[in-house]
Amino acid sequence: MLGAVPPSRARSGSVDVVVESGSRRVFASCLAWPGWCRSGRDEAGALLALRQAASRYAPVAAAAGEPWPPDAVDRLAVVERLPGTATTDFGAPGAVAAVERAALVEPARARLLRLLQASWTVLDRVAAGAPASLRKGPRGGGRDRDAVVDHVIAAELAYAGKLGLRLRPPHRDDRDAIATHRRAITDAIVAPLPLSQNPRAQPWPVRYAIRRLAWHVLDHAWEIEDRSDPSRAEPARTARDRLAGAAGGDHLSARPPPPRGRGGRPPGSGPPGPLRSPAWAAGGGCGRGPRGPPPCRR
Repeated sequence: MLGAVPPSRARSGSVDVVVESGSRRVFASCLAWPGWCRSGRDEAGALLALRQAASRYAPVAAAAGEPWPPDAVDRLAVVERLPGTATTDFGAPGAVAAVERAALVEPARARLLRLLQASWTVLDRVAAGAPASLRKGPRGGGRDRDAVVDHVIAAELAYAGKLGLRLRPPHRDDRDAIATHRRAITDAIVAPLPLSQNPRAQPWPVRYAIRRLAWHVLDHAWEIEDRSDPSRAEPARTARDRLAGAAGGDHLSARPPPPRGRGGRPPGSGPPGPLRSPAWAAGGGCGRGPRGPPPCRR
């Protein structure tokens, strides 16, 4: 079992994990392996999902030229627990760990940047091999391949703003523009703008920026993989299944629908649009919940 290990007592050779707990969602993130991050409804679920994702992260380490410890899962140790925010509950790791507030210097910075660049490489490879139309969810929702890639690029424009950059969106098929876009982000990580020149009131620490960027890239790379693979399809729910759920077998099915207001929206939800949620507007990440934009599926 994974247990809490205080930062000062983390065992030698441990793979340090930070846990971020919101009211509805919990994230577990490996600090030394940006992008190896999963979520769950509680800490146990998030840590289980993190363990299960280890085999998926190994190709990222390989693409970065970093030796992947075969016993990484056995060496996981929680070194910090953070309170979540509205961003956490809307589906993105939004809390900054204590170690991420320290200056990031070489060679640690170069290593983390290689892992971020490897995350982009994995996304490009997965997207290139995926069908244009991805399997839909049980309710027929979900972006197709090109829309997922466009979403990743759009989110990176907001993330880059937290590094003091204002970038133009590159087209997904313009490889030169994509390379320039990514190089601008990595350059800002190598040479961060002074606070006096950063238009953001609360810029992201660069170590956290790398973790957040890599998480989002891989979250959607793995989504494309999952929704391209028929073996990962969720079984269709029959009428008998739904009735069984309503009778108590499935607490999600039994949950009553939310009340609706004028225009078919929940009361007090405000006008439609991707920026109506303050958490989404501030975090630039994938939203969750009744007021956010389409959620990150994984």
